[in-house]
Amino acid sequence: MIVTSKDFGWEVIHQQAHGLLALHLGINWQIEKRPVNWIETLVALTEHDDGQDAWEDRHHLTQAGAPMDFNIQSYSVAQARRMIEIALEKSRWNALMVSMHASFLYEPVRHHPVGHQQKEMTEFLDQQQKNQRDWLRMLKMKRQQADYAYDFIQWCDAFSLILCQDLVPPDGRRLEISRGPDKISYYVFQQPDGVLRVDPWPYEIDSFTVNVEAFEVRQLSFESDRALYDAIQQADVIQKQWTVERADR
Repeated sequence: MIVTSKDFGWEVIHQQAHGLLALHLGINWQIEKRPVNWIETLVALTEHDDGQDAWEDRHHLTQAGAPMDFNIQSYSVAQARRMIEIALEKSRWNALMVSMHASFLYEPVRHHPVGHQQKEMTEFLDQQQKNQRDWLRMLKMKRQQADYAYDFIQWCDAFSLILCQDLVPPDGRRLEISRGPDKISYYVFQQPDGVLRVDPWPYEIDSFTVNVEAFEVRQLSFESDRALYDAIQQADVIQKQWTVERADR
């Protein structure tokens, strides 16, 4: 979950909804700059955070009982495996993209002391390296093509997280989204009317509007995942919406 503290309690956005927003932020990418296997890459972008833990026990709660934001959630090798298994049932390219996302997320903790999961994590990461080599060979694709496609996914993922977390700074100040697949740094900034502008402009069209569902959870702490899940289902739902335009309009 993406959890933001608000004066009413918590604003909660599901990881899957964040993935859907990432899709909307990528689907209008310039045609001549799109990666290979375009449709499958978009599917991987949509589903790159699927396979989340079930709503049971206290997987989605902090020690204090608050909804757990993804930034403080301890990693789950089981969730990462499920994510790749789901992708592989669609295609090897889809699985390749999701496997590369797992490597991006978890390679930084490979050598950190992580208790009883350290061996499991090391084995998982080694398996992903092998999977990626094998799938590239089977697909007869070059690593550069896969890197380009995954960099596109990572860019859209970063932009979606910026919006979901309300990180665009005020007063027209620029925030780097990420380096795109073309190795160019892209920036977002907000106009006085609330419209977002991206520079340089990576899209085929001059403007578009995107949105994501967010839940207004007014209870501060919970005894169990099930209690949190029930509260989310009963919460008010809002549509967070942004219009994105090219900077030179």
